[in-house]
Amino acid sequence: MVGYGQVARLHTEILAREGHRLECLVGRLPDRSAAFALEHGFVHHSTDLARALEDPAVDAVVLCTPNALHAAQASAALEAGKHVLAEIPLAMSYDEGRGLAELARRTGRTLMVAHTHRFHAAMRWVHERVVDGEMSFENVVARYMLLRRENVGSSGYVRSWTDNLLWHHGQHATDIALWLLGIDDPGQVDVTAMFAEPDPRSGAVLDLSLLLRTRHQQIATVAMSYSSEVTQIYDFILTGRAATLVIENGMLRTRERVLYNPATDPTDAADSRLLQDREFAAAVREGRPPAVSADSVLPALEVMQKAQDAAAVDLGPAPAGSPRVAPG
Repeated sequence: MVGYGQVARLHTEILAREGHRLECLVGRLPDRSAAFALEHGFVHHSTDLARALEDPAVDAVVLCTPNALHAAQASAALEAGKHVLAEIPLAMSYDEGRGLAELARRTGRTLMVAHTHRFHAAMRWVHERVVDGEMSFENVVARYMLLRRENVGSSGYVRSWTDNLLWHHGQHATDIALWLLGIDDPGQVDVTAMFAEPDPRSGAVLDLSLLLRTRHQQIATVAMSYSSEVTQIYDFILTGRAATLVIENGMLRTRERVLYNPATDPTDAADSRLLQDREFAAAVREGRPPAVSADSVLPALEVMQKAQDAAAVDLGPAPAGSPRVAPG
């Protein structure tokens, strides 16, 4: 386990309950690494990822580190012969993501990306019907609005880094939009990107919008903000000729009725990380591609890259501080 923040804690608790051996915790600060390892029963702890990757007892690595470090750390782990579950984003460039997909194939190791929102029950319900041809959509509107003006994560802990709006939550929203539109390969989407001026305190872009058009003339609008002071908003409006669906706070509804409600259904959105981590373990054991492979997230990575290339401003400061990776 690389990292000791809230997401690392969630993965650790799930994997422990699922019966996996917690071999090594790798963190940036020695004291916090030792405390996290002791609390959760890791056999070892370290501040040096490269040394931890040399341990033959380690089969798999879970990366819960700053956004910009995922690609280098995933590459190092794959080269060391380890299977990898990388938190979103897999990389912060399309070329890096494509290179990691190729590296996973070359090394014969499982590389899965934690696009947890694909495992939400409402998202799965819709996607299954898109795949079956029962539903299709011409227009998707996705909104992710939350307050993250400073380097504070969802747990409230002050971190040495903060998420990148485009590459983290922007990729969450874009990936789901493309997934529900049936876009599963790069090269199918045109992108128009609009960015607000950087925040004067942090230097990061806190508001942006993306307009996407697929080769099938479908349209998706992605509206993002780290400036929203209202309750966090994660919602999708899916418009098709046969139906219009709304996914809001995990609930799936039409104008007339609720199709799925996490408050009353035991298979709620809280199970998404459990299903995700189980899928990773199953893919490793069965020697097959995982449900969210590196290849499957390339369409969203390509959109992020096109938006990044179109930006006339820096999208945020580079994250600081993380377990180091040996050169090369």
